[in-house]
Amino acid sequence: MGSLLLAVIYLIFISLGLPDSLLGAGWPTMQIDFGVPSSYAGYVSMTISCMTVISALLSPRLIRRFHTKWIVIVSIGLTVLGLLGFSISVRYWLLFLFAIPYGLGAGSIDAAVNHYVANHYPSSVMNFLHCFYGVGAVISPYIMSLALKAAKWNQGYQWTSYIQLGILLVCVLSLPLWKQNESQGEEENRNSAGIRETLRVPGVVLTLIAFFAYCSGEATCFLWTPSYFAGTKEGLDAETIAAFGSLIFGGLMLGRLISGFISNKLGDRRLIRIGIAVELLGILLVFLPIQGYIVAAIGFVIIGTGMGPIYPAIQHMAPANFGKRYSAAVIGLQMASAYIGSTLMPMVFGHIQQQIGIGIMPVYLLLFAILNIGMLETAYHKIAN
Repeated sequence: MGSLLLAVIYLIFISLGLPDSLLGAGWPTMQIDFGVPSSYAGYVSMTISCMTVISALLSPRLIRRFHTKWIVIVSIGLTVLGLLGFSISVRYWLLFLFAIPYGLGAGSIDAAVNHYVANHYPSSVMNFLHCFYGVGAVISPYIMSLALKAAKWNQGYQWTSYIQLGILLVCVLSLPLWKQNESQGEEENRNSAGIRETLRVPGVVLTLIAFFAYCSGEATCFLWTPSYFAGTKEGLDAETIAAFGSLIFGGLMLGRLISGFISNKLGDRRLIRIGIAVELLGILLVFLPIQGYIVAAIGFVIIGTGMGPIYPAIQHMAPANFGKRYSAAVIGLQMASAYIGSTLMPMVFGHIQQQIGIGIMPVYLLLFAILNIGMLETAYHKIAN
C-alpha cells in the first residue's frame, strides 16, 4: 500500500510539471498568431503565477481543513480546465481568463504534497518526487513541438489536458491509499501555526527571499530559454526552438535523480551548496561567446542540473529547521514567495531583453544564484543562534 501511494504521489508531480513548460515552448509561435510583442508572454505568466500565489497562501488553511487527497483532486481538475481553455483561446485576452484555474490548480497541491512528503518521507523521496516533476516538464515541450509540426500550438495544450485527465482518474481511484497516514496527519495539521506567527520565527523571512531568488531564475529559464536560442542563434526552425524548452527541465530531472541517491548521505544544506556551484558552471558556459548552439544548450542542461536539488532540499528542510508545528505555514509561504518570483521576474526580464537584447539572460541568472545562496547561508546562521 505504501509503495502504491508513493507511485501515485510521483504521478501527481508529473502532472504538476506538465503545464509549466508549455507557454515557453509555444510562445514564439503563439506570439505571431496573437499579433503581440514577445514580452507579452510575461503578462500571461504573471497572471498564472498570481493565481498560484493566492492558492499557496491559502494552503495552510486548506491543509488544516481538508486532507491532502482532496486538495490534489480539485487542483488537478482546475489545471485540466485551464489547459483546455488555453487550447480554445483565439484571442490574446482569453489566455488571462483561463490562466485563473491554470494557476489556482498549482499552488495548493504543490504546498500540500510537499508538506505531506516532508513530514512522512526522507530527503531522497523528496528529490525523486521533484525529479518526476521534471519528467512532466520535459515531456510537454516535446508535446508542443509535435503539435507545431503536425497541427497547431492549440493541440499542444489540448493533448496535455488529456494526459492530465488520465492522471486525475488515477488519483480518484487511489483515494483509499491515503488512509495510512490520515489520522496522524490530521492531528499534526490541526496544531499547525498560522502565517503571521510563522513569519516571526528566526530565519523564515530569509528563506523566503532565497526561494524568491531561486524561482526567479528558474522561471526565467522556463519561459525564455527557447526565445534565447531564437534571438542569439541563427538558422533554427520553430520546432527545434520549441524543443529547447526541455533543456532546463531535463537538467532539473537529472539533478534531482542524482540527488535522490545521495541526499540522505550528504544532507540538504550540502546538496544546495553543490547545486549552486554546478548552476554557476552552467551559467559560465552560456556566457561564452560561441556562435553555435551546442555549448549554450549544454550550459542550460548544467544550469538545470545544478538547480535540481535546491527546490526540494529547501522544502524538505522546513520541518527540521522550524519544527512540524510551523512546517505547513513555512512551505505555504515558500510557495507563495517562489511564485511571486515566478510572477514578476520573467516579466521584468521580458522588458529588459526587449531593450538590451536577450543575450543578457545569463547575467540575470547569475544575480539570482548569488542572492539565493547568500540568503540561505544567512538563514542557517540565524537558525543556529
